[in-house]
Amino acid sequence: MGFFDFLRRKPSAPAAEPVKPAEKNFVADAMAMLNAVQLISERKTAERKPISLAPYIHPPKAMPPANNRMVMDSGLTGWAGEALNSVANEGLEFLGYPYLALLAQRPEYRVISETIATEATRKWIEFKSVGTDGADKTERIKQLVDEFDRLNVRDHFAALATQDGFFGRSHLFLDFGDGSFEDPATYHELKTDIGDGRDKLSASKVKKGSLKRLQTVEAVWTYPTTYNAVNPLSPTWYNPQVWYVMGKEVHRSRLLTFIGHPVPDLLKPAYSFGGLSLSQMAKPYVDIWLTTRQSVGTLIHSFSVMVLMTDLSTILAPGGGGGAALASRVDLFNELRDNAGTFVVNKTSEDFKNVSVPLSGLHELQAQSKEHMMSVARIPAVKFTGIQPSGLNASSEGEIRAFYDTIGAYQNFFFRPNLTKVVHFVMLSLWGEIDEEIVFDFVPLWSMSEKEEAELRKIEAETDQVHVDAGVLDPHEVRKRIASDPDTPYADLDVDDMPDLLDEEERGLEPPGGKPELVAEEVEEGDNGAEEKAA
Repeated sequence: MGFFDFLRRKPSAPAAEPVKPAEKNFVADAMAMLNAVQLISERKTAERKPISLAPYIHPPKAMPPANNRMVMDSGLTGWAGEALNSVANEGLEFLGYPYLALLAQRPEYRVISETIATEATRKWIEFKSVGTDGADKTERIKQLVDEFDRLNVRDHFAALATQDGFFGRSHLFLDFGDGSFEDPATYHELKTDIGDGRDKLSASKVKKGSLKRLQTVEAVWTYPTTYNAVNPLSPTWYNPQVWYVMGKEVHRSRLLTFIGHPVPDLLKPAYSFGGLSLSQMAKPYVDIWLTTRQSVGTLIHSFSVMVLMTDLSTILAPGGGGGAALASRVDLFNELRDNAGTFVVNKTSEDFKNVSVPLSGLHELQAQSKEHMMSVARIPAVKFTGIQPSGLNASSEGEIRAFYDTIGAYQNFFFRPNLTKVVHFVMLSLWGEIDEEIVFDFVPLWSMSEKEEAELRKIEAETDQVHVDAGVLDPHEVRKRIASDPDTPYADLDVDDMPDLLDEEERGLEPPGGKPELVAEEVEEGDNGAEEKAA
């Protein structure tokens, strides 16, 4: 009995107690999701029929009433029907959230999404002041950092990137404490617009201390509705303004949407207004890898075959009695077969030899199929597998730098728009205003070694010396730059405590202009060496 047959089996006897309505709903939801998975996995290749997954993308309880559900344009059947009917033949249809959730259990898919999410949030962001009035923003920046730590913004954004890799869409809910599903008196507030964090609407609605928490929401629990399909010039064109979370309406400004790989407009309703998941993108290559891995394993397991050449005419002839004896000999050999065993044969009528399949090149086939998986996500081998390239002068530095450039672009595309909104809402919740002079930037992922950092500091010191000698910079300015450098080895350097060069010169130390000459009064009497040196 298969897994799905087990779930759909009928009980042999009626239950002793009636099933509660809540349990019936749960079973119905689970069965609908499992039916969708089986519908995809058990579809016969010979039929080649496109299958609509619209009823199986979301659990029934996550969808709004039927009159508020989105519909596909009927005109697509006419002018794009042939193209849409062929997607099933090429495996281009949306796999559905239940199937994608099952794929997330495979390490090949998890490594892709989790590696990108981990690297994108590994060094995270830093706040800095860009003001020109000289105002000190240190205290405010510290408050921002503390508030981000309290809200676990970094962990939430890592989860958002992972969920987008699994499902093609993820959400971040901003809880301002003004509405709740459980409270009918305040639930209507969740339907209202909260603004973008910078406009007057946000300033009027977000009070100090109102941002309570952040919450990530997977795509399967959110259902899109209310989008513009009439005017392509409108900012709401194929952009849902309202999302239903488990059948409850929430405005899009409170439920920020993250889509890493958007699909064309024609496919957005079919993808539940999400994007293409990394799992679906990598699936053809992962399937090839799994097949290659299994084939190589099977080949290695049985690459060597023992061949006994004997006279089968007497054994296979009718009435021949040697068949049982031969089978017993072979069974005994297979049972005791090892490198220390011996198989005895008839010298005149039998021969025995080993036939082996060449195993050369198998590792290259496996490596190529694995590289195809990594190419989809643009992850270098050392990050994907943890294996360093081998060979003379082998290095992954170039690939790692290219990967970090890709992650840097991903951070700005996937994180920055909604992260900017979060920063503004946090500012409103902290201070009741937006501080335009405080901005954030992503910390570069590439870092230098200790030797490279020391060489860089030496070059900077020589450059500063040239600028000071040429009169371009004052020593105080150089000292201020060193003290403000977050990576300086002089953490306790006091900018205002400048060394007194005149005092050092009087004590016999060498000033910047050259070596000082000792005066005659400083030479002790009777010290001939000192007198000769002074002369």
